[in-house]
Amino acid sequence: MRVLITGGAGYIGSHTVLHVLGAGHDVEVVDDLRNSTASIMPRLEDLSGRSIPLHVLDLCDRDATDRLITEGNFDAVIHFAGLKAVGESVAQPLDYYDNNLNSTISLLRAMGRHGVRHLVFSSSATVYGDTALPPFQEKLPTSATNPYGWTKVMIEQILRDVAVADPSWRIALLRYFNPVGAHESGQIGEDPQGTPNNLMPYLAQVAVGRRERLAVYGNDYPTVDGTGMRDYIHVMDLAAGHVAALQALGRLEESVHTWNLGTGKPTSVLQMVAAFSRAVGRDLPYEVVARRPGDIAESYADPHLANVELNWRARRSVDEMCADTWRWQSLNPDGYPDA
Repeated sequence: MRVLITGGAGYIGSHTVLHVLGAGHDVEVVDDLRNSTASIMPRLEDLSGRSIPLHVLDLCDRDATDRLITEGNFDAVIHFAGLKAVGESVAQPLDYYDNNLNSTISLLRAMGRHGVRHLVFSSSATVYGDTALPPFQEKLPTSATNPYGWTKVMIEQILRDVAVADPSWRIALLRYFNPVGAHESGQIGEDPQGTPNNLMPYLAQVAVGRRERLAVYGNDYPTVDGTGMRDYIHVMDLAAGHVAALQALGRLEESVHTWNLGTGKPTSVLQMVAAFSRAVGRDLPYEVVARRPGDIAESYADPHLANVELNWRARRSVDEMCADTWRWQSLNPDGYPDA
């Protein structure tokens, strides 16, 4: 297949590029580089041994998006592109609704006009809101606690409505839990702009000396050690899930399928600190501070549907996640050179 990967210069997108190429498909990337860098592309080409065209454009530009789809002769699209910082979405809700919804609608219009109707969408476990009890199953009602999450809920609904209007569409909604880790080469990994919003990149920056210590938000939750527990999944396992979903779309009869991509096994903040300390070879400093508003005690997947229907499962351990992250960060202490 010829596959267009939107947001393919980003963290999850770049790792998925390698997996899709490894499965024998041709890949082109479109990215506006707002939260990524073009310097990742030579690394992807070196790792894959393949040429990977990069189109720098904003999917909200409908004319440019239409030209891209017209000229690309694509068979399928994997759609990562979008703003994704929870805190920023609370401060700038209109930017998030404008960008994430309009870029997706622009993409769908262009795909529909040119007969490209296989789509894998990057959704999130945030669509389960804060009222359901884990493990989360795909049949649960959706909700959200912030504008970023609501854009995922809304886009999922848009995609279902598109498929009702035209049942020839084949759409996968992939609900991620907590992607971490890096490619085993250490050449690509997570490089957040500014202060990291997530645990693993923050720990990595503490380990490499860019940050003094980790703040642990609350130690009085009803969990194994009082800290929040999350379902961490290695980004390479997550990328493999996209290939499995992409290939499944051609053989499944229903128009829309929803799959959780997670391990089903939660890890606490302090357990992750201990695992990362093992990877680095020394104890990493942290301090316990007050809970953050909106945080829940536990979040983890029921990945049974993906295990059975996609013949996919997360295989890498928490120790592997930490070792690969540390390899990336230690080889690239300041991240990508021009990020």
